[in-house]
Amino acid sequence: MESRRTFLTGLSLFVCSGVGAHLTRGQNPVVNPPQQRPSGRPDEPEVPAIAPPDKKILENNDKDMKKKVEQLYELAKQLKEQVESTDSSKVLSLNLMKKAEEIEKLAHDIKNRSKG
Repeated sequence: MESRRTFLTGLSLFVCSGVGAHLTRGQNPVVNPPQQRPSGRPDEPEVPAIAPPDKKILENNDKDMKKKVEQLYELAKQLKEQVESTDSSKVLSLNLMKKAEEIEKLAHDIKNRSKG
């Protein structure tokens, strides 16, 4: 009984001391908060702010997008008319394939421009 008491007392002292806490630190890692750098220090280069896009550029992009969408609409309308006038079960029209590829390229361009 005395040896158990001695063992438990020694164990509790071990855990309470820095040695026991140091061994159990790996289970609960200490996360340090991110340090903020004070601004205006001469040894730190300042990061330039990103300027907003010029209004004129945005307006030109908007006009270009509207023009391309209108062009896409016209090409799709032409393709629809060609499909309706052609019996595709008997004839594979090369014009239909070219028109479809042109529509695909234009749609892809519009998609990329809208992403920015």
